[in-house]
Amino acid sequence: MTDDIRTWEGQLDDFDGESRGAALALLMKAEKAGKLEPVSESHFLNLHCHSFFSFNGYGYSPSALAWRGHRAGLCAMGIVDFDVLDGVEEFLSCCALLGLRACAGMETRVFVPSFATRVINSPGEPGISYHMGVGFTGKPVVQEAFLKELRAIAENRTKGMIDRINAYLSPLTLDYAEDVLPLTPQGNATERHVCMAYDAKAKACFPDAQTRAAFWAEKLTTPIEKVTTVLDDAPALQGLIRSKTMKSGGVGYVKPSGEDFPQLDAVNAFILANGAIPTFAYLDGTSDGEQAMEELLDVMVQSGVAAVNIIPDRNWNIADPEAKKLKVANLYRFVEQAQALGLPVMAGTEMNAFGQRFVDDFDAPEMQPLQEVFLEGAYILHAHTLLERHEGMGYLSAWTQQAFDSVAAKNAFFAQLGKKAITPDATLLAQITPEKTPEAILHQL
Repeated sequence: MTDDIRTWEGQLDDFDGESRGAALALLMKAEKAGKLEPVSESHFLNLHCHSFFSFNGYGYSPSALAWRGHRAGLCAMGIVDFDVLDGVEEFLSCCALLGLRACAGMETRVFVPSFATRVINSPGEPGISYHMGVGFTGKPVVQEAFLKELRAIAENRTKGMIDRINAYLSPLTLDYAEDVLPLTPQGNATERHVCMAYDAKAKACFPDAQTRAAFWAEKLTTPIEKVTTVLDDAPALQGLIRSKTMKSGGVGYVKPSGEDFPQLDAVNAFILANGAIPTFAYLDGTSDGEQAMEELLDVMVQSGVAAVNIIPDRNWNIADPEAKKLKVANLYRFVEQAQALGLPVMAGTEMNAFGQRFVDDFDAPEMQPLQEVFLEGAYILHAHTLLERHEGMGYLSAWTQQAFDSVAAKNAFFAQLGKKAITPDATLLAQITPEKTPEAILHQL
């Protein structure tokens, strides 16, 4: 790989959108000229990548994720950012240029009243659930005030956390506007941005490494020997700061209640209004809530959920044999339940922390039985994105409700379309109209 290629790939993560666009154009030109090894499509995929519009452990932008997914030969890729849709149009446009199947989503936290006393997928927080909408298209946002409210809720939570941690770490304190927001491309700061800011501020306040190590050892109640080993390892030190100050038991943590988050039905209404698919985010089947999965999925489906999300790596790539056995069994059981309900399954690795895989190992023995399920989910979500973006004929559209007499028939159509139609070819899409039957549409491919 030439120095120019490396420079352009680095430029893909620039906070300036025009700079990212210019870099992608140069990379595509170099690829077309044969300056990069050709790639072929694999059965690997990642539909759950956080971009730097929320937090990516490697600093990847939507453009960088699309390019790297293309160069890795992924058959499909998707972004999912917390509380914002800032990267949707950029990502989908880049994937279209690169010939990569794509979908885009948003993740947030919701309150589920009927599970108010049970933990679902947010550890130690009964009734609170990480929740997703998948299949946004980059069109102007409907109910934009609601999206702004989600962002404001998250921002106020982050500011309150900083105030509590500042009081504890003083004289090491952060200014939200001056120290944290510049670390983000569009002002959506997360806990991990705050950790980066505390790390940087500590280096400025305590230039001497030994003094800085002693400070962190005291404040994080951690042996100085351990702090010293991670002092220059930014992801490890920032992870320690986060675990000791922002998670349960830390000075910055306040246990949330239902009133601190929007309710499940309200978030799903927003997702549906924007032509996307409400999606349940599975953890590992071990919480009280997820152990009542049949009841939980019934609640979710009744509220509008029509797909599910899985982060497979944390369900099979586990060192402890007994924990692995339990979670793999839970994973298989959950996939069976989702399929029985006709819910497409999407899979990914998040990358919202350094060290997480770019793509899961779908050839691992534990993953092989799920390959076709994950591929089908990717094809369905890609086809939904193409049709919803083109003519409002997505997975939950009025056209779909009239065109299919069963979820199985609908899934089969979207899976076939998503497998065959990789790019949004204008000539092809012009022939797809709501007046045509699913059979006629597939016949055109």
